[in-house]
This record gives sequence, structure tokens and C-alpha cells, in this order.
Amino acid sequence: MGRAGTGTGGEAVAAVVAGPLLLLLLARPPPASAGDSGKSEVGLVSEHFSQAPQRLSFYSWYGSARLFRFRVPPDTVLLRWLLQVSRESGAACTDAEITVHFRSGAPPVINPLGTSFPDDTAVQPSFQVRVPLSAAPLSNASVNVSHPAPGDWFVAAHLPPSSQKIELKGLAPTCAYVFQPELLVTRVVEISIMEPDVPLPQTLLSHPSYLKVFVPDYTRELLLELRDCVSNGSLGCPVRLTVGPVTLPSNFQKVLTCTGAPWPCRLLLPSPPWDRWLQVTAESLVGPLGTVVFSAVAALTACRPRSVTVQPLLQSSQNQSFNASSGLLSPSPDHQDLGRSGRVDRSPFCLTNYPVMREDMDVVSVHFQPLDRVSVRVCPDTPSVMRLRLNTGMDSGGSLTVSLRANKTEMRNETVIVACVNAASPFLGFNTSLNCTTAFFQGYPLSLSAWSRRANLIIPYPETDNWYLSLQLMCPENAEECEQAVVHVETTLYLVPCLNDCGPYGQCLLLRRHSYLYASCSCKAGWRGWSCTDNSTAQTVAQQRAAALLLTLSNLMFLAPIAVSVQRFFLVEASVYAYTMFFSTVLFLLGTLVIAMSLQLDRRGIWNMLGPCLFAFVIMASMWAYRCGHRRQCYPTSWQRWAFYLLPGVSMSSVGIAIYTSMMTSDNYYYTHSIWHVLLAGSAALLLPPPDQPAEPWACSQKFPCHYQICKNDREELYAVT
Repeated sequence: MGRAGTGTGGEAVAAVVAGPLLLLLLARPPPASAGDSGKSEVGLVSEHFSQAPQRLSFYSWYGSARLFRFRVPPDTVLLRWLLQVSRESGAACTDAEITVHFRSGAPPVINPLGTSFPDDTAVQPSFQVRVPLSAAPLSNASVNVSHPAPGDWFVAAHLPPSSQKIELKGLAPTCAYVFQPELLVTRVVEISIMEPDVPLPQTLLSHPSYLKVFVPDYTRELLLELRDCVSNGSLGCPVRLTVGPVTLPSNFQKVLTCTGAPWPCRLLLPSPPWDRWLQVTAESLVGPLGTVVFSAVAALTACRPRSVTVQPLLQSSQNQSFNASSGLLSPSPDHQDLGRSGRVDRSPFCLTNYPVMREDMDVVSVHFQPLDRVSVRVCPDTPSVMRLRLNTGMDSGGSLTVSLRANKTEMRNETVIVACVNAASPFLGFNTSLNCTTAFFQGYPLSLSAWSRRANLIIPYPETDNWYLSLQLMCPENAEECEQAVVHVETTLYLVPCLNDCGPYGQCLLLRRHSYLYASCSCKAGWRGWSCTDNSTAQTVAQQRAAALLLTLSNLMFLAPIAVSVQRFFLVEASVYAYTMFFSTVLFLLGTLVIAMSLQLDRRGIWNMLGPCLFAFVIMASMWAYRCGHRRQCYPTSWQRWAFYLLPGVSMSSVGIAIYTSMMTSDNYYYTHSIWHVLLAGSAALLLPPPDQPAEPWACSQKFPCHYQICKNDREELYAVT
């Protein structure tokens, strides 16, 4: 569970946790007593990491969230995130609640809008905390995680979902919310190494003992055992053993309390994570003055793999050839049979290893296929395992897609193929359980049968690790039917940036946080969701056509001011209106490039609209004042011009400006913007000046007796001497 920090100014900030499975051990390592404080302090060191602050945005799609990536070093026993949120001071800044998501190994999969995911998508609820901002312009919160998993940890922060209201920049009040996370890490430098089958004596005082054991590849089981335990001179084992790291959003860390447990105290871990150090922490439960002495033993059970040779399969031989290679570990004779069934005991192998080729296609795009490019042979005696290497650190920003198809002719009615997709280590216990759970990971199950020969799985943002696909043939009703059965399964394994390239109503965009790349879908036409597959608010084809027609054909209202301008010989104005109508109706992009590049770069910028309008207004007001002074009377002189032209035109333009600045949203855009077109064009037609009085274009009059004639052009008001 998350624990709240205390913000500056005395504000208490609550940390809300999503889901009962997201349990964290948030307590710091127990403080040392006065007699051994020096020893505890020497064994721990602290490090501090920080990243530049980012301005938060209201959430509309995944690109609205601000992503941070931290690298947690090995042997970390405690990490503490300090979350700082600040905002500008002013009336425009209102109370807000910032949501912060955490995940280890990959960016968090979030869904603030409550949209649906594509079919066959495996999604776990994200671990999140909420930081409110009320009166104070600065708020702090903290999140502690003890025994975290080493490697990449990701933090994503965003404001609540956006209101979808379209506002002009510079006109509507805005507020900047800034978020900055900092990471404090406490590492242990005095740690004991547990060697397989070698007792490690330990003495517990008030501070914990930190141990670790290396788990090599092809380890089937790990048995941890406490022996010869004595507490304050008498038999007893008041010890709490914490095994494994904490990961988010799910946590499968194992905690074993030996008080009252059968002697000796044991913890059996099936399929522990391969090729890594496993953290073990032992804590005393007798109080600060008690002493506990015991011996810790780690026993590893080897898994003997059977590797498929490629050459016979390339020749399409029906006789499969196998090359048996022993595991890297020697099976412990005392614990070799722990957790094994009779079927496994009769077979010298525990899995069949199929080599997999990784083909990098593009950024966050990888194709996995068997090295021989044929299907996988699934048998009932041992699982068939394929390793998918997604451990480069740059593979967690896409979606892992797994597609299985069984051979139709080989599938019998009584046979079932069970598959598990796991990270860190494969699932090997098909004969005892079908829940795909390994020591510290809840896998994703798949099944194939005669009635359903296809199975699909989508994992958004898979954790950085080696992933394993395990398959085995099962006969739930009659096990004897499966003894000689063999089924070939075709596998389609891809890492893609976006599923189906976000479909016809979305666009796959590649996002970047420093050197880290990740992908997300930006949807349109009312479609929503992780892959733009949620049609709950989608527009129909008729609505999309109506939107396109309204936004284009509403420009035909400019025909009215064009006709009036031509009839009154305002040829320049008529050309401008025709040009605007033409490029706003068919060639929009060319029109923006030629006419208003700045408007296209920032369509809602206030000065992109206000600048030309103010410039035109100044020219119009200046010419109006000049003509009124020249004619010695104010224009217009008749009340009909005011009542039927000027006031209606000004009213229409005012209503249009009000709609444009305050009523537009993403949902009603094609209605309100079309009304804006109509009102703008109608006001232009009404506000055009009347035609001049009919007169000869070059009327000359005898003004002076010296035979000079001053000829006046009534249209241009130019004077020429002839």
C-alpha cells in the first residue's frame, strides 16, 4: 500500500492504491540499537537521482502523460520517490488532482478514460497515487518501496481527463502545473552470498541480515531452509524471511514467518527467475535485545533441457533427432524429487528447448520465430519452451502479440494444448497445476482444442526481461490417450509498436523520453481505447460524411459576399472572398501554406486571429474617419443602412466570434465551426458598403478660365491635369 508524505505548509497528501494485489512493504529497515548502530550504518549507502521537471497536461491519450524512467541499482533495499507538484499563482489556477502511476520493467499501462482494450489483451490495473493541489501552490508526496526489483522503473503523471473544450490561447485563462520526481535509493554493501547446499551461519540482532543467492539458467526449483535455529539460548526460530524483489503493479514477493512453523523452516520456490541474483532478507522477531542464531541453506534443483537439433528439421525428416545436454547445475540428491510427479520422474528431461531467432524489424518492432522456421512439436511428456529475448531495454515500449494455431488433423477431441507466457522463467508444472504461476510471476494462460484451434494474446508494454512460451499436450479425461499423441503448433510472435497500426481510426505515434522510445495510438472520429478499438463514442460513417460536408460546403456562403462585391465593382474584395472560399473548401493545406502558415502552426493562437483583425479594423476606422471628414458628414446618413445592414452584420459577427472563442468542443466542432462559417460570410455580405452613385467614370468640368481642365475619377478619387 502507498504511504502519504507530508507536503510543505503542513498539508497531508493522501496516496491512494488501486487494487488489493498491489501490496508494498513500505517500512524502512529497522533502526539499529545503540550498541550496533555503527555496524548498520556501515552496511547501507544512499544515492539520489533526479530528473528535470515537466509541465503536465490534461489527459486525452497516452501522449498526454509525462513519462520518467529511473534506473534502480542492484542490492537496493529501499527506494523513496519524492513527488513535487507546483502550479502558478493566480485566479486561473484551480484545484486539481494529479495522478502518478508506477511500474517496474516497463511503462505503466493506464486507462484514465475507462475505455475498453482490444480482445485477448492482458492488462493489470496500474499502481497509482493521487496528489491533490488545493490552496498551496506547492504540494509534496512520497512513496516508499522496500526490496525493489533492480533495473528500470517508470513513473507517469498526468492531470484529470480534458474537458474537450477548444479554447484560444491567450484569450482563455491557463495554468501551468509542473511535476518533478526525485528518487532516493538505499543500497546494502555488506551482503552474504549463499552457495548451493552450503550452510551459511547467521546471527540476527536488531538489524536485518541481507543475503542473496544466484539462480542459473535451467533451475527448476529453489528450496530455502533455516536450520539449527536458537533464540536467546533456547530452541526456536522467531525469524521472518523475505524472498524476492517487489515489482509493480503486481507483487509476488514471498514472506515466510518461521515462528510456530514445522521444523525445519522451509520455503519452496518453483521456477525461480533464471540467470540473476535473488534477494533474501532475514529479520528477527524477538525484539531489540534478543539474539537469533541459525544457518541458511539454499538447495537448487536442476532442470535437464532437451534441445532440438535444427538440421534434421530443415530436411523435413519425420524422425525427430534430439541432442541431450545436461543442465548447468548438478541436481541435489536430497531434493531432486521435490515437487515432481511420477511422470516427470520417469523422464530424464524436464523441458524441450526450441531455439528462437530474434529478427529486429524496426524501432520497437521485433519478429520471433523458431530457428528452423517450422512449427513447434508439442508432446505430453515434457513442455516445449521457446525463449523470447525482450531484455535489450528498448523492447518494453510496444505490444507483444502471441498467436498459436494447432494442426487440424492432429487435434483429437480428447486432447488439449495448454500454453503459458511468463517472464523471467518458464512455467513447467503442467502436470500439477494449470495457473501459469512461477515463483514471482503470474503468467498468461492459453489453450487450444479441437473446437478452438487458435489462441491469441496481447501484452501491452511487456516488462524488460526474457519471456518464455511453454506448451504441453494434456488429456484431462484420459491421460493414456496422450502418451503417443503429438501436435504441431504454428507460432506467430511479434513485438509491434501499436496493435494493427491503431486500425483505420487511429495513428501510431512514436514517443520519446530522452533516449527511451515508446509507442501509443492517437484516435480520431470519436474512437477511443488503447488501440482505437473502443467505439462507444465513435461517429458513424454518416456523421463523418456530414462533418466533412458541413466543414467544406458551409464555405459556399461566401458566394453571397462575392456576388455583392462583384455587383458593386469591389473586385479586390470579391477576389479575396473567392480565394478564401476556394482554399477553405478543397485545397485546405495549400491555402494554409500560402495564406496563413502561422494559423496552421497554431490554429488556436489568439494573435493569429486577432492580429489581422486589428490591422484591418485600424485601416477601416482610419478610412471611415477620413471620409467623414472629407464629406463633412458622418457615414451612413440613413437609418435604413443602420437598421438593415450594419447592426445585423455586427450582431452576426459578434455571435460568430462568441461561438468561435467559447463554445467549440471536440464533439461539436463540425457544427459550431460550420455555424462560424455561415455567420462570418453573412456578416461580410451585410457590412459591405453600398455602390457609388452612377456617374461618368471620367467626368471633366471647366473650372478655370485659363483653359485648364481638372478631371476627377469618382471611383479612385485621383486628380489629373490635362
